[in-house]
Amino acid sequence: MKRVLITGAAGFIGSHLSDRFIREGYLVIGMDNLLTGSLDNIEHLFKLKEFDFYHHDVSKFVHVPGHLDYILHFASPASPIDYLQMPIQTLKVGSLGTHNLLGLAKEKKARILIASTSEVYGDPLEHPQKETYWGNVNPIGPRGVYDEAKRFQEAITMAYHTYHGLETRIVRIFNTYGPRMRVNDGRVLPAFFSQAIRGEGLTVFGDGEQTRSFCYVDDLVEGIYRLLLSDYNQPVNIGNPAEITIMDFAREILRLVDNPKAFIDYRPLPVDDPKQRQPDITVARKVLDWEPRIDRVEGLARTYEYFKTVVTPG
Repeated sequence: MKRVLITGAAGFIGSHLSDRFIREGYLVIGMDNLLTGSLDNIEHLFKLKEFDFYHHDVSKFVHVPGHLDYILHFASPASPIDYLQMPIQTLKVGSLGTHNLLGLAKEKKARILIASTSEVYGDPLEHPQKETYWGNVNPIGPRGVYDEAKRFQEAITMAYHTYHGLETRIVRIFNTYGPRMRVNDGRVLPAFFSQAIRGEGLTVFGDGEQTRSFCYVDDLVEGIYRLLLSDYNQPVNIGNPAEITIMDFAREILRLVDNPKAFIDYRPLPVDDPKQRQPDITVARKVLDWEPRIDRVEGLARTYEYFKTVVTPG
């Protein structure tokens, strides 16, 4: 059986990837320091002989006994609240952590896929964003620790590919949602669902005209799986191009949750908050024959069922 190491395995996306690879017949080694991940996300896997877990910080030396066929590097704080509170850890996992895992991949002769992000485009001046766009990033702004960690991560990954001939893959992930998102991680979807269920104000920054594009996690995992097994070594956007304003999104959540106590609460726009975010997925369609299948209506309904189990109504 093929073995895959998934870092950040106890996180939102990492746990769904662990599920997928086990279903595909792989032996999965999950690794996480539980800084932002939760064992609740992978508790159902501990009874399986196909799953093993290492409690470890990849910013320190990484050793895994035995052979490895693939490494998926998804360890990192990934929400503004997290990386504003943990700026040094965010930079270290993107730099030292990536360096350690690239070294492990070289030692094991394994193919490695690293999780980059749409944040490498910053507050984009190009819309929608193609992989060829270099971005508009403030390196010393409050979001810079995450943006630049991911940009460095891409740079060192390509350096290992070109210098050492390492088999590498880079996925640029756009806004993703679904079950197992942390309730208080600060991102717009868990915030809106939690606030609506509790009967609180849905926090809309600025005038709410900034846009986002939301991809359901099952679609994302499918895209990542296809990219890993492809022969394509350049960055690939994986996301849903269906763009919506934050204001309209708040209204969708209010209609779905239908809590008369909930309302829209306007707040000042944070520094360097992107005004537009929409992936151009031409490359994914052409190279991976991939595009999202689950529309926002279905995806939000599934996600709402999850949040009803973890948020106390108000």
